[in-house]
Amino acid sequence: MTQTVSYQSFPNSLKQKLLSGERLIGCWSSLANAITTEVLGVAGFDWILLDGEHSPNDVNTFIPQLMALKDSPSAPVVRPASNNPVELKRLLDAGFYNFLIPFIESEAEALQAVRATRYPPQGIRGVSVSQRSNCYGTVPDYFKSINDHICVMLQIESRLGVHAARAIAAVEGVDCVFVGPSDLAADMGHLGNANHPEVQAAIAAVFADAKAFGKPTGILAPVEADARRYMAMGATFVGVGSDLGVFRSATQALHDRYSI
Repeated sequence: MTQTVSYQSFPNSLKQKLLSGERLIGCWSSLANAITTEVLGVAGFDWILLDGEHSPNDVNTFIPQLMALKDSPSAPVVRPASNNPVELKRLLDAGFYNFLIPFIESEAEALQAVRATRYPPQGIRGVSVSQRSNCYGTVPDYFKSINDHICVMLQIESRLGVHAARAIAAVEGVDCVFVGPSDLAADMGHLGNANHPEVQAAIAAVFADAKAFGKPTGILAPVEADARRYMAMGATFVGVGSDLGVFRSATQALHDRYSI
């Protein structure tokens, strides 16, 4: 008898928790290595983001990392390089359910992102009958069910995105609005200073616009004081660090303890 077990069982528990308002704490994975990703999974974060925008990752490096997280309590999330339907199609087929799509600046771009993650008639996802996401064709009713279990989080990181936040949040199928504070600060003329009052006001405005449509909000905040401030502002999907940052800080601290 053919075994019909998918790599991630329905329903998508991360999406359920996100939409219920549960606080979900995660960590960025940027080192493009299955072993370091596996170590992150041991820590017990709610989610691990595998980064394809600012890291040397692609489908070939993502799949071993998905395998490394298979028995982990941490749900894998992927950030593609861009809002590209072809790239999203490949990541979907590779087995990702949870997406953080960068640099969304309009309602039209939000709609494109959602449609790229859905099979017709709800979207434009291309059909591969046998791929990793449906356990190579062995998951019953995969094509009937999968649209409902994809989680789409959209990243706002520019002034245009801030101005369009309400329209973006209103799009059906957008599950979370996520702020990229560093790029937003840079676009607002405050490169390297996401704590500038103008940037903080913009972040608060995005959170308020998302809340108006019942959408959860997220942000990356590797400094603890920032993370706790954003959680107090209502963010529930919060990245609190990265493998690269932890490794860099720990190795430097180890060196410095023995320096004369």
